[in-house]
Amino acid sequence: MSKVNINRIVLTGNLTADPDLRTLPSGTSVCNLRLACNTRRKNSDGDWVDKPNYFNVTVWGAQGETAAKYLSKGRPVAIDGRLEWREWETDDGSNRQAVEIIADTVQFLGEVPSSSESNGREPVPAGVGSEEDIEF
Repeated sequence: MSKVNINRIVLTGNLTADPDLRTLPSGTSVCNLRLACNTRRKNSDGDWVDKPNYFNVTVWGAQGETAAKYLSKGRPVAIDGRLEWREWETDDGSNRQAVEIIADTVQFLGEVPSSSESNGREPVPAGVGSEEDIEF
């Protein structure tokens, strides 16, 4: 009997910063996003409170270029991807490790920001409104 491995994560939340796009020496584009998602729970008084959770998301290639072009801090997005664990050695010789999300799909959610709210990013293409999402 073969073992089945599943590594999927689906998150919706808001960006905590503008996307950070860079190009590797190979010419491949990589975009880093920081996503905040709330977990709702009861506190000691029995009141419901939101606890924020923060996630690093990596978006490769043309999809990352599109994210950097249209997304900005505060925008709600949905991420579908996988978890990836990596480790490295710092310049001072200490070992570091991190778990990050590698996005397979990024969807724009919510209202389309006005040009004054776009933080210098290009406006979302015409025909896309609050009832429609962009998937790239």
